[in-house]
Order: sequence, then structure tokens, then C-alpha cells
Amino acid sequence: MNKKVEGLTKETEAANYLSEQGYQILARNYRCRLGEIDIIARENGYLVFVEVKYRSNMEMGFPEEAITIHKQKRITNTAKYYLLVNRLPESTPCRFDVVVILKKEIRLIKHAFDAYGS
Repeated sequence: MNKKVEGLTKETEAANYLSEQGYQILARNYRCRLGEIDIIARENGYLVFVEVKYRSNMEMGFPEEAITIHKQKRITNTAKYYLLVNRLPESTPCRFDVVVILKKEIRLIKHAFDAYGS
């Protein structure tokens, strides 16, 4: 399976997992000129921006370690753009979660990081 197909498969697994956890999926693979957000959802009054990270093994470390400060800033700026184009107030309660898939294990990290550049 090529990386793009595998990535989409893992994002589908993550979206299904989040739905089972009570998240309402609003968008997948949201893209704009600033970046991409894998999943946008609502959960317990929050607008949640979700990054999905997958690793088939530990050779490159834990999947969540790939979410660098630079990546966090890009996700944050993309989230701000999403709020702007959807005419949502900046005061909208938002959160940044990460779904980690290591082999066949799925883990959810709520509040994985804070917004940067605020």
C-alpha cells in the first residue's frame, strides 16, 4: 500500500474512533494555503482540530514526536483561518487533539498542544 493510501486509511480509522468517542466529525483533510488539518470535529462544546499520526513500528520514535513546534504553528494558523472563513468568533472554544496510531493501537491525546502565535 502506498503512503498516501495508507495515510487516508489511518485517518478513516481515526475518524471512526473519534465518532465512537462521541466526536461529531465536521471535516476531513481540510486544506488551505496555510496548511492542512486532518480532522475537524465537535466534542463537548469544543471545536477540535485533530492531527493523526501513524507509525507501523518504533524505528522513528513515537508517532506524536513528529508533531514539532513548526507543525503545531502551522496547524494553529490553519485553525485560525478555518474560524475566519467559517465566520466563527475567535472566542469559539477550540482544542488541539492528536490521534496516535502505533501498529494497530489507537490512542487519543486531548489538549495535545496549545495554540501558537496567539
